[in-house]
Amino acid sequence: MGEKKKRRVRIPSLVWTLLIVAFLGFFLWEGLSHLSGLPAFILPPPVAVFDRFVRALSDGSLLHHTTATLIEVFGGLLLGLSFATMIGYAVAKSRTVERLLSPYIIASQSVPIVAIAPLLVIWFGPGRISKILISALIVFFPVLVNTVVGVRSVPEDLHDLMRSLRATRWQIFRKLEVPAAMPVIFGGLKVGATLSVIGAVVGEFVGSDEGLGFLINVGRGVFDTSLVFVAVFMLITLALALYGLVTAIERRVLAWHHAKSN
Repeated sequence: MGEKKKRRVRIPSLVWTLLIVAFLGFFLWEGLSHLSGLPAFILPPPVAVFDRFVRALSDGSLLHHTTATLIEVFGGLLLGLSFATMIGYAVAKSRTVERLLSPYIIASQSVPIVAIAPLLVIWFGPGRISKILISALIVFFPVLVNTVVGVRSVPEDLHDLMRSLRATRWQIFRKLEVPAAMPVIFGGLKVGATLSVIGAVVGEFVGSDEGLGFLINVGRGVFDTSLVFVAVFMLITLALALYGLVTAIERRVLAWHHAKSN
């Protein structure tokens, strides 16, 4: 009962915090837009942005572009997560694999994604595949690092215990390494979930005819700053929703871990 009460208190407190921050931001924005004397195409008031949001929602353009970005984000997140966990496990278990792959992994992270994105758009076209690949690349590194750390953090004594019980390689992987590494992997997944939105938008900036990044380019080109604000707020909403989704999955999958820590 005590654990349930704690959870019931945490969720409303987070909601109230977000509401308070949103209201404070709204009033500050409203005051700044009126007191600064800046024209609406530079700093539109909140009412103008809300009106543009309603118009974009009613004509279906906002839903279409948000859906396109969401598909790219989920595709990149799943692709990046899959490769990062597989390669991360191989790196964690083999020093030879680590020595072979580390230079390439580090080199791939030393080049900004903005510089790689145009090449991927040229090679794979301006469609969704290039955006998914860009998103996957930006998700890959944090998940890979956390996978390596998580797998290597499993105590060797537990490995010896499993071997003494004549556990197979698959049993050690499924019943020891995966559960022990999951808390750390979820930490990297939370970072990757928010970064996946950035990757998709970067790809849309470079070359696309749909998506929230494309919508920002359109709004910037015609000085429709309210439309830019609408697209930016939708991106923030997507990032928060993805982070919340990963957190909810983590709580369900790692219920045993949270119960132990409490």
